[in-house]
Amino acid sequence: MLTLKISDLSPVELQNYLQYAIAPRPICFASTIDAEGNINLSPFSFFNMFSTNPPICIFSPSRRVRDNTIKHSLENVLEVKECVINIVNYDMVQQMSLASTEYAKGVNEFEKAGFTMLKSDLVRPPRVAEAPVQFECVVNEVIALGDQHGAGNLVLAEIKVIHINEAVLDENGKIDQHKMDLVARLGGDWYCRVTSDNLFKVAKPLAKLGIGVDCLPQAVRFSKVLTGNDLGMLGNVEQLPTDEEIDLISTNPEVKEILDATIGDSTNRERELHELARKFLNGGDVDLALKIVLL
Repeated sequence: MLTLKISDLSPVELQNYLQYAIAPRPICFASTIDAEGNINLSPFSFFNMFSTNPPICIFSPSRRVRDNTIKHSLENVLEVKECVINIVNYDMVQQMSLASTEYAKGVNEFEKAGFTMLKSDLVRPPRVAEAPVQFECVVNEVIALGDQHGAGNLVLAEIKVIHINEAVLDENGKIDQHKMDLVARLGGDWYCRVTSDNLFKVAKPLAKLGIGVDCLPQAVRFSKVLTGNDLGMLGNVEQLPTDEEIDLISTNPEVKEILDATIGDSTNRERELHELARKFLNGGDVDLALKIVLL
């Protein structure tokens, strides 16, 4: 394993390692305004939500690594403590990237990137009409993390109004993750796209107390077939099945076929049963998979 000391890295080298490793990162496409009314629009991938009540998002216009200068967005929120956080989807990612160009102060990136300005209800900066979700925010605080090249400036933005394009809502009026078509930032020039093909669900353990991987038999924990993800699903059940339930699974046609074909061959029996269990885990049937590996 490569081990690096921060003190041995230049800011450029450190930024490269961090941005490639800490990813994907959501994108804050922030519209701001200065005291003279000049509008700025710029994306930031040092961004996330940090509180629901109050609803707080934080984004960080960092000092430029190459020359330690600060960005117009930071200057603006220090002058006018308001912003709009526009969420970026795939249909607008190229225009969003264009808006990150370091135009001179006073140049409106809405116009340069070809976005449509929408008047906000509460704050002075306009919204991006093309964004599927827009958050009107007041800036509660700006926290400088340093004064050196690459130092961040945490903008604590409290959401006051939410605008959602109805095209991304489901029949219950909730945001449909499949319809959002979100993009996220990786390292260098890399991005990723959140499509239906790569969406998946993981059952939250909050509603129940999982038994934990440590409660699984050693042969299961150290299986040559089951992955860490497989063990995580098996360890998330509330209790182990009874001996009767485990014995009953031997009548399952696929299980019975393996048992009959591996009489006297415990090594291959375990491997084939674990492979069968993986098939059921991939299909979401954790209870059946658990009974199979416990045979």
